[in-house]
Order: sequence, then C-alpha cells, then structure tokens
Amino acid sequence: MLIIYVFFSIFAANSRSGIDILPGYNDVPEEDFDTGTNPIGEDLSNMNGSFNIDVHDEYDSSDHIYEEDISGISDDMIINNDGIMETVAEPSINARSAVVMDFETGTLLYTKNAFRKRPMASTTKIMTAIIALENCSLEEDVLISKKAAGMGGSVMGLKAGTTVKLNDLLHGMLICSGNDAAVAIAEHIGGSTAAFAELMNRKAKEIGAFSTNFTNPHGLDDENHYSTAYDLAKIARYALKIPEFNEIVRKREYYFNGRVLKNTNEMLDLYEGADGVKTGYTGLAGRCLITSATREGMRLISVVLFCDTKNLRTTSSIKILDYSFAEYDRVQLIDKGTIMGSVKVKRSRTSQEIQVSAAEDLAAVLKHNQKDTLSTRVSLPKTVTAPIRKGSIMGTVSVFQGDRIIAETSLIAMDSAERKELKDYIKQVFIEWSKISG
Repeated sequence: MLIIYVFFSIFAANSRSGIDILPGYNDVPEEDFDTGTNPIGEDLSNMNGSFNIDVHDEYDSSDHIYEEDISGISDDMIINNDGIMETVAEPSINARSAVVMDFETGTLLYTKNAFRKRPMASTTKIMTAIIALENCSLEEDVLISKKAAGMGGSVMGLKAGTTVKLNDLLHGMLICSGNDAAVAIAEHIGGSTAAFAELMNRKAKEIGAFSTNFTNPHGLDDENHYSTAYDLAKIARYALKIPEFNEIVRKREYYFNGRVLKNTNEMLDLYEGADGVKTGYTGLAGRCLITSATREGMRLISVVLFCDTKNLRTTSSIKILDYSFAEYDRVQLIDKGTIMGSVKVKRSRTSQEIQVSAAEDLAAVLKHNQKDTLSTRVSLPKTVTAPIRKGSIMGTVSVFQGDRIIAETSLIAMDSAERKELKDYIKQVFIEWSKISG
C-alpha cells in the first residue's frame, strides 16, 4: 500500500508540473519564449569586435528589417587627426544608377537609383555564364551555328560549322565580351536564344533579382531586356561564388586559336585589388561596368549603369569603391559554436538543462563610428520537452544596429536529451519509497 501511495504521489506531482507518466504521450504545450534576459548573464566575452552588447527586454518580430532591405545611406561624421568632427559625403558620380554591395553579407554600402530598371548591355553575360556553368561540363564540345558566327559587335571570331569547347566560349564571352560565344552557348543549352532566355529569367527569380528580365544571352538592346544596379550586384555576387566563374573574370587575357583575347575590364589594371567582373556598352544602356575588388580581406561589388564615356564609368567605379573601402569595416560579431545560453528540459531522463550555441559565424560591414551602436538579443523558450536531438534549432540570436537587424542565426542544442520512459518513473517510485521507509 505504501508503494502505491508513493507512486500516485509522484504521478500527481508530475501531473501538476506538466509531466506525462506515459512515455508514448507526445502532447507538447505551447511554450513561453524568454527574450528578456541573456541566459548566460552579461558576460559576452566570446563576442568579437570593438562594440558594446546590450540585452533588450522586449522583442517585436514585426519590426525586423533584414540586411538586404532597402534603406537610405546618409553622410557620416568622423574624427580627423586633429580631433575635429568632419562630414564625409557620398561621392558624386556620372553613372545614372549605381550600387556597392559587400560580397560576404550582401549589405548595401552605397546606392544611387539602385532600383531603377535600365538596359544592362553585356553585363547580361554574367547570367549566361551562370546557366552554362550550372548545366554543362567545361569540356563539352559546342557546335557553332551560322547565327552565332554571324553576330556583330564584340566577338571572339567563331566560325560556323566548327566545334569549340565550352571552356573557350566562356572565356571569350566573359573576357572579350563575345556576342558570338553567348549565342553559341545559348543554342547549345536551350536549343534557341529565346528558350535560353527563359532559363535566365527563371534563375534570376531564384537569385532574388525580381526587377530583371532577359530576352537574349548577350545584352544587345531590346525594350524588354532590363535590370537594376541592385539586381546586377546580386547576380554578380551569386556568380562569383562559382569557382570557375571567379577564376575566369579575373584574367587579363586568354589565348584562343593563336590569338590573344584581351579583357575589356579596365579596372583590372587601374584599381588596386580589382578581381572581376564584366563590362557592357550599347546605345541605350550607355557605358556599364560591374567590378569586384578585394582589400584587406573585404570584397566589394560595384555596379555603375549608363555612364557617358568609358572614362566616366571608370572614375564612377573608383569613387564609390574608394568611398566604401574607406568608410566601412568588416566586423566579426559572433563565432560559430559560441555558447549563448541554456534551456531547461522537462521530462528528460538524461539532461535537465541544455546549452545552446550559435549555428554559424555572424559578421557585418559597418561604418567606423557604428561599432559601438550594436546590441544583441537572444530568443529562447523558457522550457522545452524531451526528446531533444543534438543540433536541433532551439531559438535565435540577433544583432541589432538600433532597431535594424544586421545579422541573425539559429541557436542549436549542444547535447541531446532523452525522454523519460515508464521504467524511469517506476525507478523514481522505489527511490522515493526507500527514502520514506528509511
């Protein structure tokens, strides 16, 4: 009778605390999320960078503004060598539309009419290369059609009826901007340039270039062929993550059939750290240029559209890249694996509390005087119910600049927690009974 009494006493206690006796019962109550305190206190010594971290008491997900949201960029105040505050104004450029984007995070560092639709000339060929590299082998033989060989404008000199390796075509298209190579690639993959354009548009949507439309693989003028500086930066960022593309666009020249194909990108010779990507020019698009440049571990992508001359597209690119490199730094915020708190676990036979850590590295690109304006917010449930698997997502950690989220990642369980079974409760009964019986 005493054992039965103890058993039902534990059962009642567990029921009041929300614990199920039956191991097969899997009802999980709605949990309250705790965003008011940092579970490991104010010691955030694992955070990197020279900025202050504050823990906020309230969390309103409706106020989220993610890193790629459009926001205005204002003048900045800095201190010169004499300790005097100076205003650093954004550069004035000839380009009608322009943008600078951080390659690593996608953060916008400079914008000018960045979301206005415009013709984009041969910068189109970046997307043509993406489709080719994701669907074909570089060693594939491509038959050159009369249409491809007959293309005007910039060409690499293809002859109808010959076969050329896809690798050679990609070099000719990206380095000397061959329209003939672009058509040959499109026909080889899509069967026609029109069908290939459909593949380009589908890929643009996947990348997030929603204000872009392609009607051809080369970029010659067409009223329905357009993009924006912002979209082109996103497309270039995507392409540069493809190793073969990244390697081709940094080359200054390429040898093909006994001839030297010279890269049309003047920035490779004129700008320190330049390592890609593509030029463009038509009557409607004006002079266009997408540039990638890397300095001190920070890679930036600039886009300038509709410049009046080649020299002005160069100076426009240099001005906005110089401004962005001078004004911004890449700051490591949180390292992958950093312990950010812990969560209590109900109905667990192994762990009553599980530590959580950052699922990935968090970094941001900030102006010099913005490093001390950051705060972090940890969002975790107060309790969870076993079973919990190691690596399960438990919550999030967000880094704010004011009210704007500049970086965010999941918090994952560092250990597993097994669910209590009926035998565990029976064992608990005998333990309690032995205590009572003395």
